[in-house]
Amino acid sequence: MMRKNSFSFGSTSARQRVLAAVLFGVLLGTATAGHAKDKGEPAKLEMFVMSECPYGVQVENAVAPVKKQLGDKLDVSINYIGSGDKSSLSSMHGPGEVKGDIVQLCVKKLAAAKSLDFITCQNKNPRAVDTNWKDCAKEAGIDEAKLTACSDGDEGKALLVASFEEAKKRGANGSPTMFLNGKPYEGGRKPKDFLLAACDSFAGDKPEACKNIPVPPVVKAIFLSDTRCAKCDIKALEPRLKSELGGLQVTHVDYMSPEGKKLYAELHKQQPDFKFLPTVLLDKAVEKDADGYAALKSYLRPIGDWEEVKLNGQFDPTAEICDNKIDDDGNGKIDCDDEACSKAMSCRPAKPKTLELFVMSQCPYGAKAMIAANDVVDHFGKDLTLDVHFIGSGDQSTLKSMHGPGEVDEDVRELCAREHYKADHQYMKYLACRSKDPRNPEWKPCAKEAGMDEAVIQACFDGDGKQLLAQDFSMAQAMGIGASPTFISNGRRQFNAVEAGALQKEYCSDNGDLAACKTEVKAADPAAAAAPVPAGACKTN
Repeated sequence: MMRKNSFSFGSTSARQRVLAAVLFGVLLGTATAGHAKDKGEPAKLEMFVMSECPYGVQVENAVAPVKKQLGDKLDVSINYIGSGDKSSLSSMHGPGEVKGDIVQLCVKKLAAAKSLDFITCQNKNPRAVDTNWKDCAKEAGIDEAKLTACSDGDEGKALLVASFEEAKKRGANGSPTMFLNGKPYEGGRKPKDFLLAACDSFAGDKPEACKNIPVPPVVKAIFLSDTRCAKCDIKALEPRLKSELGGLQVTHVDYMSPEGKKLYAELHKQQPDFKFLPTVLLDKAVEKDADGYAALKSYLRPIGDWEEVKLNGQFDPTAEICDNKIDDDGNGKIDCDDEACSKAMSCRPAKPKTLELFVMSQCPYGAKAMIAANDVVDHFGKDLTLDVHFIGSGDQSTLKSMHGPGEVDEDVRELCAREHYKADHQYMKYLACRSKDPRNPEWKPCAKEAGMDEAVIQACFDGDGKQLLAQDFSMAQAMGIGASPTFISNGRRQFNAVEAGALQKEYCSDNGDLAACKTEVKAADPAAAAAPVPAGACKTN
């Protein structure tokens, strides 16, 4: 049986938000530093980012002072991740990011030496890269007229197409993906980490800046997981933790090994509420790494001789696993016969002609999926019953969602619409309308468009709406669903889709005898349906 720990992030600083995402599920570039080819040759750091991505911003800001220290001994190249040709350029964070990418590439072409100064200026407010570039051009001493001509014309678009192609060629899908001297980079992400890595790559005499760099203290870590758990692979966390602890030395231990069971038992004895895997244990030497410890401290709790990194694990290795035909907990009941498996996906009853959608209301993938789901509902009519649920954590008084308090509020309103306007899926009109501009706080126009009484929604919001949302969050957690969007077809099969045609195909694979499977679904709002959002998901872990 899978469950979640009660841990939730309490920090609000920009650095801590970045660190939280780095530790708990954001795709980052990996691997080791290469070596400069010849004596005297500069180190080359290649970075593939998205201009509004906070993790890309983090490493750009960290590399900038290192470039100043090393000068022409460090060659920094920045390219961008996205898709499309000159007429259809798209990036994860929308058109504003595309504009920001183009402007930064134009600066790279027009005034390469000032590129990092310009980018770090924009990074003070990365969500405004499409509008703050003029002020930053002035600050960096870049000709605004030339920059405007490049960024507004075909030249800028061509630069971005070429940049996207380079990212694709190098297999760069996550921001940031980095290479040092041609080899993937997995080192730390603070300025001193980049300086150490660059200095280590120099053949022969090293620049003055490379002398007397403090070596980070050795910190031993145990990654305790369970190979029986499909969602418990935490090996990818190793390079991410190294971004804060440069001297990290990791040992991976499986619960099913004698060593693993002994360690688990000791930890549970020392801390009775220690129950769920996976987890990461750091030895007390972590306190000697002042910067790393300061960044991680709010995510640590002491257990005996260790500091546990609270990963919000879901897997109880002592409980019944519901689909392996073994009596794991020794109570004489196997898989779905065990009460502990009552909510497990593999034990749910089949529900023909149904779809369930689990989302976060301000997740761009979830928003796209809700627009698609509304079109599919209209297409199938009475041959489809759709129910929408929301993903997050906390009880009625501590509700939290990935995109902040505004998302929690909108989750509540959309849930209230579901509760009060369920007949003929009327509530989906509101959800689809809100999903066209999910971060817009003005919700009442969409209620009016959907034919709903805004007073009813507000009364629910002020009343039992938050309790209903807590129940939804609990349901998603019990089912182990943390990715937005996640669809469940006929109560049993889980899949992801963000486009109406793909959603229709998935639904019809389980309900192929329906007449509506023989005709193509049409979008109620072609412009909204066609808005470019790459396939993907917002994930809680």
